[in-house]
Amino acid sequence: MAFLDNSGDIILDAVLTDTGRKRLAKGDGSFRITKFAFGDDEINYNLYDYNHASGSAYFDLNILQSPVFEAFTNNTSVIKSKLLTIARTDLLYLPVVKLNFQAGPGGATTDPTAVQLANTTNSGSYVISTNSATSDIFTSGSNQSPGFTVGNNMSQARPIVFDQGIDNNALGLAPLGVANTLTETAYVVEIDNRLGVIVNPDTNEDHRVSFVDDDQIASYYMSVQGNLQQSTFFDRIPQNVENGTATSNGISPIAGRPGLSFSFKVRSTDNLAGSNYLFDTLGASDMVLSLGATKPQGSFRYVDSTIRVTGFTTGYRVDIPVRFIKLI
Repeated sequence: MAFLDNSGDIILDAVLTDTGRKRLAKGDGSFRITKFAFGDDEINYNLYDYNHASGSAYFDLNILQSPVFEAFTNNTSVIKSKLLTIARTDLLYLPVVKLNFQAGPGGATTDPTAVQLANTTNSGSYVISTNSATSDIFTSGSNQSPGFTVGNNMSQARPIVFDQGIDNNALGLAPLGVANTLTETAYVVEIDNRLGVIVNPDTNEDHRVSFVDDDQIASYYMSVQGNLQQSTFFDRIPQNVENGTATSNGISPIAGRPGLSFSFKVRSTDNLAGSNYLFDTLGASDMVLSLGATKPQGSFRYVDSTIRVTGFTTGYRVDIPVRFIKLI
């Protein structure tokens, strides 16, 4: 890996993805370039200098001459900030995707099934159990611990919930609607295939994997299928209506016009339940928790990972820290 010399002419440095190289190596005609992506991970737009002594032609000089890495194929390290072209010229705001912390235990709940991101473990992560002995500790007492979800029994598991929409009320609170070009109707979810599996929140069945790359990162594709009511991963974001006008219900983190809610469950793999190998290789065993008077203290093995959720329409991405744990 090296920097490109961009002090002179503009350089376009492109590489194939792992999938592209795999299909090219097959030599069976399956290789065909159909998509490309641009990124600006290295650019700091605060370098734009409105007060440059040489005039407006030099305002963006520091940005244009910023060091840029050459393209490389490791998909876990590159293009974390994809560039997007939108033909519309009437947009004042772009939608965002936010984790919904309020729609779960420990918050002002209307949906008691969603899991809340909490610092129960001081890890700032969602905590996912890997066997029944671990789950029993966190589910003892009256409620499951905030930030925790069962990973070995999907009937007891709680979904991770996302809301999408315009995050200010300058344009009102009217829903964007499924047909709006800014509404996310499809997502790609990426997870370490050795640790977890994405599960349908309604049927509790494993969702079909679209692709597993050479780093063991599995990609799952979910989209609105026909009628919204038939799309188990998606739902409307509920609103209160006062005098015929929509108002925020205080449950969604979206402050303005809501799009759709998106959720899924995570199942821990059999590898984590039946063996300590991945914990010993990728994780640690120094996690000690005291969960309060109604829940006992325990020592745990754990592995930290990240689940990446990317909107297919806008490219907006959310990285979710997760911790898979196992009672020692």
